[in-house]
Amino acid sequence: MDESTLIERLKQGDEAAFKTIVETWQKMVYNTALGIVQNEADAEDISQEVFVKVFHSINTFKGDSKFSTWLYRVTVAKAIDHERRKKSKKRFAFVTSLFGNEGQEVLHPADFNHPGVSLDKKETTAILFAAVKELPEKQRIAFTLNKLEGLSHAEVSEIMKISVTAAELLVHRAKTNLRKKLANYFNKEYK
Repeated sequence: MDESTLIERLKQGDEAAFKTIVETWQKMVYNTALGIVQNEADAEDISQEVFVKVFHSINTFKGDSKFSTWLYRVTVAKAIDHERRKKSKKRFAFVTSLFGNEGQEVLHPADFNHPGVSLDKKETTAILFAAVKELPEKQRIAFTLNKLEGLSHAEVSEIMKISVTAAELLVHRAKTNLRKKLANYFNKEYK
């Protein structure tokens, strides 16, 4: 069944079409979310939220872009919203701990069981993902979509609703910032 037929069936509430969409794009959604939030459980939660949103919002998909582009946009938005909520909760936990409440800020170390990362590269990957997490939001998204998801600058620009030049610039800035951050680490490690 072609994509447009699948979308039309989903717009009519066809559960089999929804199941096919989930099966077809769940890895892409999960990997994109994981690249942004860097925590497996959070990425799974975001993936579920994305597909619930797709089911309820499919009528907003006009077909002006590819379905996968729209799905990337929904995924990125959900992941960024999740990050913002998480930061807000951490700030609240920190503030309440200042006032004698026994609750302490819970730091969630990044969970790096990202597909394609071999066991012997986990430590290096953890360092890279920690540095990626420190990038400004737009750089992090552009870098994740381009370098981790393998999308072209044109696809990144379409997903982020920016020009191709802006997408290229964001990826370039992200790489420059990562080189600086990682150079400090690796210079310390290997002296």
